[in-house]
Amino acid sequence: MNLPIAAQVYSVRDEAAADFEKTMQQLAKMGYDGVELAGLYGKSAKEIRDCLDRVGLQAISAHVPITDFEQDLSGTVQIYQEIGCKYVAIPYLDPERWYGGSRHQETLETLVKISQKCREAGIELLYHNHHFEFEKTDEGRFQLDAFYETISAEDLKTELDLCWVKVGGADPAAYLKKYAGRCPVVHVKDFVYRDGEVVLVAVGDGDVQAEAVVPAAVESGAKWLVVEQDSHTFGTPMENMEKSLKCVKAQ
Repeated sequence: MNLPIAAQVYSVRDEAAADFEKTMQQLAKMGYDGVELAGLYGKSAKEIRDCLDRVGLQAISAHVPITDFEQDLSGTVQIYQEIGCKYVAIPYLDPERWYGGSRHQETLETLVKISQKCREAGIELLYHNHHFEFEKTDEGRFQLDAFYETISAEDLKTELDLCWVKVGGADPAAYLKKYAGRCPVVHVKDFVYRDGEVVLVAVGDGDVQAEAVVPAAVESGAKWLVVEQDSHTFGTPMENMEKSLKCVKAQ
């Protein structure tokens, strides 16, 4: 495996809020190559970039709500351009905006506008899935597939979250192959079922098979892998991020 690996900062959000630079230093020391931001922790774009430059991490991507772009398209794109992000990902679309919702067509038009502004800044726009996107259409297809057919690959690429792909009922490795060339950033996240509920765990400790999905990501043309763990039932955030990194690097 020779892809660079980033940490999704949301995984260590409390630590980052308490001491952003110290947290970035710890991630760099573990061996992460970059980070994917989810918020700026009250810092300016320059402060974020300078901090990451000091510790030796790349800001490869950021999760940015669609409402941020709607409120100030040019200003929001400029922030992430200044930080140095090559990608920005829409992390969620509410039911009204999602495929089949009352605002879906309007949202598609908004995504195209965002994508065009991002491309002018050298940034690619992505969409990050959860599991609800794997509900079926009236024709029996996954809504995620139908959604990506409503917008061009030039305007919107995918950031597949492999945990939620599996929870949604699809095979993560097969799905990576299905979106080969359209998934430059891959979320490697793991989980187990506990009393019927999804519990997130360090990569390698759950049902997502790192030995299958990491090679599939490489073969699909992914440029970056991102380790994410939204919650930490077992172990501390830093312990889990280090454990996950070691597992991914071993594939």
